[in-house]
Amino acid sequence: MKPNLFWKYFIVLAPIIAAGFLLYPTYRSSDLEKKEQSFKDANGKVIDSVGYANFKSKYEDDIKSNKSKRIKLGLDLRGGMYVMLEVDIVQLLREAASHDAVDDIFEQVIDKTRKETDLNEDQSVLDVFQKNFNEIAKPKGRTLINYYEISGEISEEKILEKLKKDIDDAIDQAKEVIRQRIDKYGVSEPTIQKQGARRIVLELPGVNNEEEMRKLIEVSARLEFKLVRNNAEIVHAFYKIDEYLSKSKKNTVVSDTAKTDSVKADSTAVKVDSTKVAVNDTTKKDSATAKKADTTDPYAGLPKEEAQKRYEKDHPFTSLFISYFIQNEKSQPISYIKDDFPDGEYYFQIPQSSLERFNNYLKRSDINRIIPNDLQVLRTAKSSSPLNASNPIYSFYCLKRDPELKGDVVTNAHASFDPQSNTPVVMMEMDPDGAASWSRITGANIKKKIAIVLDDQVYSAPTVQGKITGGSSQITGMQNAEEAHLLEIVLKAGALKAPVKIMEERVVGPSLGEDSINSGLMASGIAFLIVIIFMGVYYSTGGWVANLAVLINVTLIMATLPLFQGTLTLPGIAGIILTIAMAVDANILIFERIREELLRGRSARGAIDEGFSKALTAVIDTHITTFITGLILFFLGTGPIQGFALTLMIGILSTFFTAITVSRAIIEILVSRRESGMISFGQPKSL
Repeated sequence: MKPNLFWKYFIVLAPIIAAGFLLYPTYRSSDLEKKEQSFKDANGKVIDSVGYANFKSKYEDDIKSNKSKRIKLGLDLRGGMYVMLEVDIVQLLREAASHDAVDDIFEQVIDKTRKETDLNEDQSVLDVFQKNFNEIAKPKGRTLINYYEISGEISEEKILEKLKKDIDDAIDQAKEVIRQRIDKYGVSEPTIQKQGARRIVLELPGVNNEEEMRKLIEVSARLEFKLVRNNAEIVHAFYKIDEYLSKSKKNTVVSDTAKTDSVKADSTAVKVDSTKVAVNDTTKKDSATAKKADTTDPYAGLPKEEAQKRYEKDHPFTSLFISYFIQNEKSQPISYIKDDFPDGEYYFQIPQSSLERFNNYLKRSDINRIIPNDLQVLRTAKSSSPLNASNPIYSFYCLKRDPELKGDVVTNAHASFDPQSNTPVVMMEMDPDGAASWSRITGANIKKKIAIVLDDQVYSAPTVQGKITGGSSQITGMQNAEEAHLLEIVLKAGALKAPVKIMEERVVGPSLGEDSINSGLMASGIAFLIVIIFMGVYYSTGGWVANLAVLINVTLIMATLPLFQGTLTLPGIAGIILTIAMAVDANILIFERIREELLRGRSARGAIDEGFSKALTAVIDTHITTFITGLILFFLGTGPIQGFALTLMIGILSTFFTAITVSRAIIEILVSRRESGMISFGQPKSL
């Protein structure tokens, strides 16, 4: 074989061999998935546990290796869940402010910022916040220094720089934490992209459990350990809130259409153990009651219904919940007729129907000023009356605002079951510093309650029985093992610096994905078949050369896609079809030039050289302009548009290579093997 002919064969065969090598992981991964599926039923449950375990132990590394190198299918082809998240930057700005400094003026700035940024997602939240602050707070003598604290030299410019850095960090951290959660959940080949200033787009192939995924994504996972302060101080504050609302007549938080759900105090007492208050244990009133009988009852002598209405009017806040005074492991309901509360432990319950109004009261800055600055009120995550589905009862606690310990000390978490109650729990392990702090905290608060708080909800508030060493603790309050497993995942992945909220979500069913694949493949096949027939008929041997080059071209596109971490979608298939058209167009330009040169009487080799040379400029121009368009679409577009742009750009490079290099190599091989030194390009036979 002549040396130059060897290189012609190499140019043709090398891309085919390389494509086969790059496509093998896709074939292998698909084969292993089919074998793995043979151990499961239609619902995905393992039916042969022994065989499945042996299969996983033998092929697990092989599965992971090939999965990372195979062609990824998008949601429209595979089915799954699409989620658009938004990082709550406005809430981040609010939480960054000093709690003691927040007033009505600052709340007005925050509220206006939220309204404006909700209308236009492309606006910079910090710019809108600064504008509103200058319009609302500055004329009233406020500066950012009044609300934000930073270390070192303090100025408004430094505060804005710090806030901007916090915002950027929060968005990047949210993307990474969500990625870790999804990876730990077991979603294969997720697509996670930042969109705009504060949004994150998730594409989760194979996921169809919306509720479970929503819990996994939206939870901030801010774990804190706080001391419980359900004492007379907070009860006095509740009394003052009633007094303030009644006197100022500012009880406008309740809508006109809302019904007033009152909680009637009865003789139901609460039996107390070392960790929680068990509701609904009826006991007789103890001789040492929580309070002495009030002989100056302003409602004495009134009919029961009238007395209830008067009480609710005079006590708009405390009539929303029941308050108990705990004594001798028993509890007694109390009223707020007089500001006369004994020292000791209290307990509070509230029905779900009253929660919204209760929370709205607590959000008001004028109400917040009545509650001591170092305390906060949080409800339990779960109802204490799960059987009452229509209007479940929750407990709430008064806690120290500053946590004794934060969740960043947790190094590991795993879901388990409590051996005594057989209920789901999440066991936690702390780093050495956290373990030392936990030992000190529990040792200093024996016989006191410490609440385990996750995202401002109390999961449990056990009474410390002794110093806990070793850095271990547990979270209770989960309804089932699945919920405990989700909590394990979010604790392992870490907390979000800013809350995220789901702006859009949709599920694409597997059947739709299968239909899309079949339709896409059929469209591609029909397009390719029509092109093959046309080229073969019109350009004869040259046309079949072009067909082979196009086939190599498509193979190269598919093989190259995983190298760029690309995902094949329906728009991507459209990009491949467009590439086929461009490849054929390039060959047509070349072949028409060759035919022109043959008509002028040139030899076959001369016509081929001139044809490729003269068509090269036009081919380069069309490919460069289209590539630039694809580049713009890739960087400015999102999701499906990027998928289309990526396959288009890969296809343009591949088309240029196959049309100019591979086609010419095949033609020259054919010419060299023919005695006449001529092949047909559809030109008249007389030539």
